[in-house]
Amino acid sequence: MSFEAASQKSTLAPSNSSTGRLEKNDGPPHTSPPIHRLSLTEDSLFTATEKRGKFTREPTTESQFSSSLVAIQTREDGTEYPTGLTLRLIVLAICLSILLMALDLPDVGWYGSAYLLTSAALQLFYGKLYTFLSIKCVYLTAIAIFELGSLICGVAQNSLTLITGRAVAGLGSAGILTGSLLILAHSVPLVKRPLYTGFTGSMYGVASVAGPLLGGVFTDTVSWRWCFFVNLPFGALTIGIVILFFPDPARSSRKDELLFERIKSFDPLGTVIFMPAIICIILALQWGGTIYPWYDTRVVALLIMFGVLIIAFLFLQYFQQEGATVPPRIVKNRTVWAGSLYSFCLGASFFVLCYYIPIWFQAVQGTSAVGSGICNLPMLITVVVLSLVAGAIVTTLGYYAPFMIAGTVLMAAGAGLLSLFTPDTTTAAWVSYQLLFGAGVGLGMQQPLMAVQTVLDIRDLPTGTAVVVFLQTLGGALFVSVAQTVFANKLVQKLAVNVPGLSPTIVLNAGATNLQHSVPAEYVPGIILSYNDALTKTFLVAAGLAAATVFGSVAVEWRSVKERKVEVNAA
Repeated sequence: MSFEAASQKSTLAPSNSSTGRLEKNDGPPHTSPPIHRLSLTEDSLFTATEKRGKFTREPTTESQFSSSLVAIQTREDGTEYPTGLTLRLIVLAICLSILLMALDLPDVGWYGSAYLLTSAALQLFYGKLYTFLSIKCVYLTAIAIFELGSLICGVAQNSLTLITGRAVAGLGSAGILTGSLLILAHSVPLVKRPLYTGFTGSMYGVASVAGPLLGGVFTDTVSWRWCFFVNLPFGALTIGIVILFFPDPARSSRKDELLFERIKSFDPLGTVIFMPAIICIILALQWGGTIYPWYDTRVVALLIMFGVLIIAFLFLQYFQQEGATVPPRIVKNRTVWAGSLYSFCLGASFFVLCYYIPIWFQAVQGTSAVGSGICNLPMLITVVVLSLVAGAIVTTLGYYAPFMIAGTVLMAAGAGLLSLFTPDTTTAAWVSYQLLFGAGVGLGMQQPLMAVQTVLDIRDLPTGTAVVVFLQTLGGALFVSVAQTVFANKLVQKLAVNVPGLSPTIVLNAGATNLQHSVPAEYVPGIILSYNDALTKTFLVAAGLAAATVFGSVAVEWRSVKERKVEVNAA
């Protein structure tokens, strides 16, 4: 452990007592004590004694420090972390921004696709923007673009305008979650970060609960337009708080760089290749097996284009090395690729069940849309509560890997039990199965982000965070489409067996909500059984993905958030 004097007029004299006091060897009397900078781990404090020309470490406690030594943790740029009311307001702003983004995730048809396409395609590019530009400015710009998209949707008079608004909102939302996590990283020391990250992660559960309820209230009492207008005041509040209270981290000057070099550092060619690749795979999976058969030339062409473009992108990343959108050395980091794999599978499993469990309640149990949302509360509330609990425990113990493993076990068990649903499944069963799965998601969802923040330097944090966030989003986007294909194919097969005299098209067009009132009564039992069989096969997709998180949870390094060294100021 070394001490570096921040003032050239003071030095550290060898300690002559066991208290490890700091003594000044010059300077006028009655002056404020100089400030000394110490390099300390966040879970320990040491005194320094000079022996044989070297400093050795001796454990001590904070109470042994004299009043002239006050430890203040600082950020990478040397400034102090926000505290008190300022920190609370920053965390509130972050939670609001994530909540608004999460509320916009569940949508239908091209309204949802336009949002998803632009959001997923730009997430890695935002990682570059956050690396080289002002975090504060990029974040505020992302929220402003999201707000503009919401405004366009709110005033839309036709479907084309609404789709355009959703696409614009997606452009902004791509940078909101990554930016929120980076602002949190620059506002809270790593050792305390899991608790606050738990707050932000719980916003997905809150949004899943509040979204359907707010949508129903707005549609029934005012207008569907308020589903978008509601974003505006909360977004404005978030922007105001960030402008006033978040101190933007210092960035190294790039004045000496040529304009061409600055542009090149953002990897524009990689972005141009990557965006259409993601659009191709999302469209192919959304169209294949539902709108068009898998052998349709449009679906095949999209899959081929995705393969060609993604290979070109990977080659370009390897060729450019440090200039790449995702430098290969970051992806090669064991914790980064393991955490990313874990997030991909977890996001896929979670979003599949978020989408299809309410359909099971509507089609098989005969509940209303609002009722199915209420029946889904056990899983979603458990996600919220366990995210907070896991964050608090990781903050206390330091280790995140055990929670990833526990998350794998609980998610796989819960999703597997959900796949055993029958039309006669009891309330106690479907509540307990959801609680089990939700507990796994809550324990594991935020841990890959903490793992990446623990092993990466602050300069690599934007890229590492963007990779994890992107793959979690992409997992949900891809496998909701895969699950849709599984569901549609199985439903048609089961209908042919259980109700051979009824056209599957009639059932598919009826929808889950009005199913039991849209077909002759004699067909209802067979249709319910067919829906149940098709949906449980879809739940098996989620169970397989939950089990696949084991590859990430066992591969991630066992590190503690308390191991990272930070600088503190000693006054």
